[in-house]
Amino acid sequence: MATISSPGLGSGLDVDSIVGQLVAIERRPIELLTQQKTTLQAKLSSFGLLKSYTTNVQDAVSRLADPTLWQRTTAVSSDTARLTASSTAVAVPGNYSIQVSQLAQAHSLASGVYASSSASVGTGTLTIDLGSYDSGSNFVPRTPPASVSIAIGVGEDSLESVRAKINAANAGVTATIVKDASGARLAIQSTATGASSAIRIAVAADTPLPVGPSDPPSLASLAYDPGVPATSQLTQTLEPKNALATINGLSVASTTNTFTDAIEGVTLNVAQVTTSAVQVRVGADSDAFKKAVTDFVRSYNEISNYLSAQTRFDPDTKVAGALQGDRATLSLQSQLRTAVAQPSDASATYRTLSDLGIELQRNGTLTVNDSKLTAALGNLTEVGKAFSNPATAGAGATGIAVRLKALTTAANNSDGVVTTRAEALRASIKRSDTSVERYELRVAATRARLLAQYGALDTRISTLNNLNTFVTQQFFNTSNSNNN
Repeated sequence: MATISSPGLGSGLDVDSIVGQLVAIERRPIELLTQQKTTLQAKLSSFGLLKSYTTNVQDAVSRLADPTLWQRTTAVSSDTARLTASSTAVAVPGNYSIQVSQLAQAHSLASGVYASSSASVGTGTLTIDLGSYDSGSNFVPRTPPASVSIAIGVGEDSLESVRAKINAANAGVTATIVKDASGARLAIQSTATGASSAIRIAVAADTPLPVGPSDPPSLASLAYDPGVPATSQLTQTLEPKNALATINGLSVASTTNTFTDAIEGVTLNVAQVTTSAVQVRVGADSDAFKKAVTDFVRSYNEISNYLSAQTRFDPDTKVAGALQGDRATLSLQSQLRTAVAQPSDASATYRTLSDLGIELQRNGTLTVNDSKLTAALGNLTEVGKAFSNPATAGAGATGIAVRLKALTTAANNSDGVVTTRAEALRASIKRSDTSVERYELRVAATRARLLAQYGALDTRISTLNNLNTFVTQQFFNTSNSNNN
């Protein structure tokens, strides 16, 4: 039968308290390890943010270090509702006066009226060609020819079936059914705009064109070739057209409403015919340059302020930053400050960031002097050298952004200072957890041993107390007996 015991009940010893205090002494290393782990986790979290800030700087200086950035141009339209423009690095700065006299248009045809979408059209073969029509309405096929034949058999000659077969043929046209009060029509339109996307439809019909209302339907009713009026049955609803414009008085044409070759490096998208000239100005993309600079300054200031906060000791609160005294952090902070302050011989005109209008402040952050930066951007060749001159030019002639890119990339690499320090912290946390587990086992064993020892002592003292009580009672009993 199980018994219920309470250590100390028989002896009067507070066994639980004694064992608890002794175990607390044994747990002291665990408490120290737990405190150490909290500190390590705070540092690891700080390094996670540091890696993010370093990546932001790396991304920003990568843009500045890219030589193509300093070749960017922008095209600005005076009327974006009628015409928009974009440009590439090969565009030549200049002003262009543009008039649009015609928009590009796709060729569109329509059939006669059918009773419904399920009405029979007739069987046979449609042959669809794409090309252009000359001034005499003669069809000129594309080179190489783009001819597609579509067989229409019995049971698949309804208007909606013919529409589906045309759309499935990938012939460069789309077919739809248009309905109104009079019935249903088949509308066929080229998928591309321009005079060279005109449609010709030849038909080999199984039945001739109907003469009277009782004659069977004929697929020949879908033929179209204005050069052969006797066989042409479809009606042209929209003429195929090229977009037409003049640029500084010179006539240009495009099969679409986008002109890609009219001005070298410039793309024009026309949306309306113009009644007055639209002005397009092509020049260096100063806004992109300034944005790249301000993005860099912002990202650098973020990491600078973060490093200062993490390594600072506040004498008032007696609280140190999570990375205060951390050698890896202090090293990165020093390297960044040196990189932005150190001059470069990449450009003879702009040797420092300050020369470019990016000025270093006493607190270690950067600020942009807009007027100075704007003036510097007037000499893009030298600005580009100052930022993006390659490392192959030599250590002294490496661009400032290239130098910073190399520094931040190295810090974030698998063997870089930020990554390796974070990995070391993770390893320390893992070792701490392992030590805590080992100590917990030791403490549990110690507690069990102490309980056993003090339990035995409790039992021994209890036995002695009982013996003492018995002897005392016997003594008093004997004394009373003698007195009587």
